[in-house]
Amino acid sequence: MTHAVPPASAALATLGRARSLPVLAVIAVSFAACVTKWATRRRTRMALRQLDASRLDDVGLTPAQAHREAGLVFWRT
Repeated sequence: MTHAVPPASAALATLGRARSLPVLAVIAVSFAACVTKWATRRRTRMALRQLDASRLDDVGLTPAQAHREAGLVFWRT
């Protein structure tokens, strides 16, 4: 399952790669990007639990695959 990257995450990732930032700023930006990714995963997995079989078929998942993905904790891919 792929996740759409919100524009804010892309901007944070770009800032995190900038070499001219102080070390603490790079760490803060990296942390913010990680938390944003985790929040997106959590939200996506919660929404996945709500889909019925016909909607799951539309996205190419079986109910078993959706159940397995929805059961993962937010920090796991």
